[in-house]
Amino acid sequence: MTDFDSALRNLEAVSAAAVPTAEHGERLIGLAGGMRRAGIDAVWLDATSSLTYYTGLSLHPSERLHGALVLNDGSLVYITPNFERPKLERMQRLPGKILVWEEHEDPFAPIAAEVSGRIALDPETPFRSAARIGDLPAVSLTGAGAMIAAQRRIKSAAELAIVQTAMDASYRVQKAVHAGLREGMMASEVADFIAAAHLTMGMQHVFAAVQFGEATAYPHGVPEDQRLADGDMVLVDLGARLHGYHSDITRTYVFGTPTDRQRFLWECESRAQMAAFAAARPGASCESVDQAARDVLENAGFGPGYRVPGLPHRTGHGLGLDIHEAPWIVKGDTTPLAPGMCFSIEPMLCVYGECGVRLEDIVYMTDAGPNWFCPPATRPDAP
Repeated sequence: MTDFDSALRNLEAVSAAAVPTAEHGERLIGLAGGMRRAGIDAVWLDATSSLTYYTGLSLHPSERLHGALVLNDGSLVYITPNFERPKLERMQRLPGKILVWEEHEDPFAPIAAEVSGRIALDPETPFRSAARIGDLPAVSLTGAGAMIAAQRRIKSAAELAIVQTAMDASYRVQKAVHAGLREGMMASEVADFIAAAHLTMGMQHVFAAVQFGEATAYPHGVPEDQRLADGDMVLVDLGARLHGYHSDITRTYVFGTPTDRQRFLWECESRAQMAAFAAARPGASCESVDQAARDVLENAGFGPGYRVPGLPHRTGHGLGLDIHEAPWIVKGDTTPLAPGMCFSIEPMLCVYGECGVRLEDIVYMTDAGPNWFCPPATRPDAP
């Protein structure tokens, strides 16, 4: 057993190679080909993760228009407030024209001057910007979501290597949390340690959700802090970023000796997670993975459907530059699984008023089937 201060001193920074610039260029070529096939003249990428995916730029979203147009020949037109141009020029990884606007000017005028016809919007474009682009003369709007998702949901070797490094680091943090738990500790203390641990390891901390006892029954916890007691169920969900790519891992275990009831609930959850993993074969639909987890829980007397006690939400989500992205492991997503897809398997078992168990692990698809980034939990008293 260790205390959190000692655990921090034993952590070291992690590293992985960033996605190479040439790969960003290849992504743009792929997007341009999709645009031409769909009869689209340009795609607008706002200051979102899709801008990062295609250009390598990571911009802070704000009320100011700042992003890039991708033309259907694959060329880039960056649009930026003039005072941000020097910073953009230093950050720029792919060449492109830079159009600027001053604070008193219409920021959408450069788009109107550069392109007409069909413009497809990054799905994360704020409505305030989408509406203004739609009002431009000689412009019609459509969505770029399907084209972008088709590329982003298939991860390259470089992307998978970054996620692997991030997941390994967060898995180590999970083990350090378990080793450092003490009776009487507050959930907020654990969350503070997780944030410090991620920063010590050279990552950008994103979140830490720590729940004890009854609070573990609720997927996103409760608003009040909790104090740890012997025999409590403990749920720790955490994530961080490395080169923009996310880790995400949840462990649930008992602090102390599990009761028969706690062991039963934990084992039901574990069987559901393993059934989903077994169902995740190349060509299988995303929704079939969700159903495999639900079948296990329903056969154990939970549900059916989203009814509680049972599984009240989807079984998983894609992971990459966004912590939640396509594909979606849920009924209605008929996307066939393919090598390179990266997603969570987390069929949480919730018993409101008592406790809950969520085992969340990320997998990536290969030609032979899914692989875990980190080893899944195997017992109800350890991560």
